[in-house]
Amino acid sequence: MQIERPNVTLIAGVDEVGRGPLVGDVVTAAVILDPAHPITGLADSKKLTDKKRQALAIEIKQKALCYAIGRCSPTEIDELNILHATMLAMTRAVEGLSTQPEFVFVDGNRLPKLAMPAQAVVKGDSLVAEISAASILAKVARDDEMLELDTRYPQYGFAGHKGYPTKAHFAALEQYGAIDEHRKSFKPVQRVLMQAKGEA
Repeated sequence: MQIERPNVTLIAGVDEVGRGPLVGDVVTAAVILDPAHPITGLADSKKLTDKKRQALAIEIKQKALCYAIGRCSPTEIDELNILHATMLAMTRAVEGLSTQPEFVFVDGNRLPKLAMPAQAVVKGDSLVAEISAASILAKVARDDEMLELDTRYPQYGFAGHKGYPTKAHFAALEQYGAIDEHRKSFKPVQRVLMQAKGEA
């Protein structure tokens, strides 16, 4: 599928990582690539190895005209819900760019509130280079945060499951309860908190 690109110079791509996990921020990235410094191998971050993602993230940061990371905390996610928190994090990423784009491609089927024209592209992380770049930066940023959280709470295994609802994560929640970084509005976390209250 060919995406029609607007006839402007500064085009940003925006993507998010971390809508599904039970813990940590939802992380977004916005990237404006430099046509004079193309990057080969850009793809949906989920289809790349960790090593390839890390290498591409470094290259994107070196070659892009500008990039920014946006996020919403677990508290904000609990207050707003995950969809609205994701949209807010995307807005923050675009607003954080040192050069404001003339047009924005956003991965998915919804648009955040932006000051410039934008288009939502389903499977955009495989179709639009700018969105691919954003997906890589967002994924690497969130994975790094999960590794850091893992050093503080090794018993939860965050380095392995990255906060997603896996059997190992459920088992750790049952055994150790929720930490501050858990999203209290997510049902599996709610369930553990309710059980803890019942036992108290």
